[in-house]
Amino acid sequence: MNFQQILLTLPPIDDIRQIDIVNERGELEHTIPAVPGKLGSLRIYNALAQKFSGMLNQESAQQGLIWFAEHCTEAKQNPGKHPNIDLLFRVLEQHHQWQIKVITSV
Repeated sequence: MNFQQILLTLPPIDDIRQIDIVNERGELEHTIPAVPGKLGSLRIYNALAQKFSGMLNQESAQQGLIWFAEHCTEAKQNPGKHPNIDLLFRVLEQHHQWQIKVITSV
């Protein structure tokens, strides 16, 4: 399956305002806002939060890269172009144990 097909299989994000990634010290590492151009990433990170009990670690990062599908190759070739994929690569390379905080608008 490609990225768009995978997104259709993931839970909806209708009430999500943003997703924050928090490091081991409780500091904000990264934010994904619910804005056009970021909604696919928001959907993937929300699904990761649900599937992996809010943990962003080796296992969940690997799953995220599978879901980002064809975009991973472009992200590897162009660091910085896909920051939400770059973050998953960073978690894998540096063995982080971070939290995924889903912020809803309700």
